[in-house]
Amino acid sequence: MQNQASALKKFLTPGEVAKRSGVAVSALHFYESKGLIKSIRSAGNQRRYTRDVLRYVAIIKIAQRIGIPLSTIRDAFSVLPEGHTLSAKEWKVLSRQWREELDRRIRTLVALRDDLDGCIGCGCLSRRDCPLRNPDDRLGEQGTGARLLEDD
Repeated sequence: MQNQASALKKFLTPGEVAKRSGVAVSALHFYESKGLIKSIRSAGNQRRYTRDVLRYVAIIKIAQRIGIPLSTIRDAFSVLPEGHTLSAKEWKVLSRQWREELDRRIRTLVALRDDLDGCIGCGCLSRRDCPLRNPDDRLGEQGTGARLLEDD
C-alpha cells in the first residue's frame, strides 16, 4: 500500500494540474479528448497526469493564444515519443513553424487593414472595385445577385 501511494505521488491529479497550469479541469479533459495530452488511471479509475503535462498545457495555451488550431498542435505533438518532455531544441523547431504561420497571418491582416482604408467611404462593400470583398469583380463573372464572398 505504501509503495502504491509513493508511486502515485509522482503523478498529478487533474486538480493539481489545473491549479499549476491555470486552466480548468474541464479544459484538461477537453485537451485529452482531442489527443493533445494523455492521462493514466489510478486503481480507483481516477485520472492522473505525469508532470510533463504541465509543459504541454503551457505550449497548448501559447499556441492557442496565437491562433494555432488544436489539430496543428496535436500533429506537432504526435511526432514526439510517449511521455517525452520537449527540449529547448525541439521547441525552437516547433516555434519556428508556428512563427511562419503567425507571420503569414500578420501579413494578411495588414493587407486587409490597408485595403479597408480605401473601402470605408463606399458603405456597401459590393462595388465593382471593392478590394476586400470582390477584387477585380470576380463575382460579377458568376452573374448578378448575392454571392459567397469568402475565399475557398
